[in-house]
Amino acid sequence: MRLYVASSWRNNLQPHVVNVLRVEGHEVYDFRNPAPGNHGFSWASIDEAWQAWSVEAYARALRHPIAQGGFDLDFGAMRWADGCVLVLPSGRSAHVEFGWMLGAGKPGVVLMAGRDEPELMYLLAGAAPIAPDLPSLIRWANTGGSPC
Repeated sequence: MRLYVASSWRNNLQPHVVNVLRVEGHEVYDFRNPAPGNHGFSWASIDEAWQAWSVEAYARALRHPIAQGGFDLDFGAMRWADGCVLVLPSGRSAHVEFGWMLGAGKPGVVLMAGRDEPELMYLLAGAAPIAPDLPSLIRWANTGGSPC
């Protein structure tokens, strides 16, 4: 499968998930390294003081060429991918990406390899949307997105 791995920059498991899926023979988009020489989008690449932005400054930053370039890479990969893996814990962007993928009719699975807060709407991914560990995730991917 061609897989989009959605997660958080703060999630230390994300690089391992990308590598394991690649070893299994899947093509995997890595938002941390989306293209040769590109180490992913960061708000700090627009402004080191991004955490102090006003709502108006944030809205302007969304139109910045660096933000648009990061969005284009990620959204292009979402369209390219056959399915989505949401690696918990993750934040808002990853959940929006996961939801978009499901809405586009692509299979998705949530990797919840540890304790995390339950979420009812993960049922949008199907009857068995949770992979409790990497072997379950690999089975899901190797069967083309069948339930875990």
